[in-house]
Amino acid sequence: MMGLRHPKGSSRILIGIDDTDDPESTGTGCLAQRLVGVLGEAGLGSAVGITRHQLLIDPRIPYTSHNSSACIAWAAEPDADAGAIAEVARPFLEVVSAAGSDPGLAIGVDPTWLDAWGRQELVDFGYMAKSDVLDRSVALAFADSCDVTLSAHGDDGGGVIGALAALALHVSGDDGRFVWMPGLRDLGGLVTYEELRARAPINEACDLSGREPKAGDVIDLGNWVRPVLRRSASVLLLQPHPSRAAEEAGDASERSGSPAIWAALSRDVVQGL
Repeated sequence: MMGLRHPKGSSRILIGIDDTDDPESTGTGCLAQRLVGVLGEAGLGSAVGITRHQLLIDPRIPYTSHNSSACIAWAAEPDADAGAIAEVARPFLEVVSAAGSDPGLAIGVDPTWLDAWGRQELVDFGYMAKSDVLDRSVALAFADSCDVTLSAHGDDGGGVIGALAALALHVSGDDGRFVWMPGLRDLGGLVTYEELRARAPINEACDLSGREPKAGDVIDLGNWVRPVLRRSASVLLLQPHPSRAAEEAGDASERSGSPAIWAALSRDVVQGL
């Protein structure tokens, strides 16, 4: 399977953020979408997608409702590096993050530069943040050894943990779901599989067993479309459409030649993955 689609000639940069928001704020995902606009206006490139990553829910960790962080997959212009991204992102976070929050920022330039050991070390940190209560000093040590630019922009700097975890989990290629990608919010209703892939940079659609629709098969997207990050690609998870189950109970001869009908996996199931 091909990975996320980056424009030719661009360099790949991952930007992890966590603003440790409050109950009245719009949340880290919305903050990431606003940052995408600011970075684009600065002429630094364009976003390929934004993934949301669920971290540990524990009363010892300050969070509002979900304790999630976000990672922006960024296609940078040739002269844009981590320093250029940081010059725009750092003041942005300090100005727009929720009052009293502790935003963190992590920037990694083309994570494929890591050797196998370094990459696994970074991924291990991401999964630690999903199961353990971590101290910011642990995040700073991992960032230093994995050549990730990590900075705190609040009172106690607790956001650096979530920011680095989001970047690390995106590097893993098998965690989180896309809350934004070009064209994603315009998707809905009935489309063929071929149309779906033409309208948004979704690499693949399949059910939980790995079965993929044919180009002419119809997919009922509903009104909530969130591909997941799997095998370093964007994958829209599907389930049999309710009408398909009824058809499969009928005469197979009447179904021959007809396109199959699928449905996007329900919101509750996707959010629980």
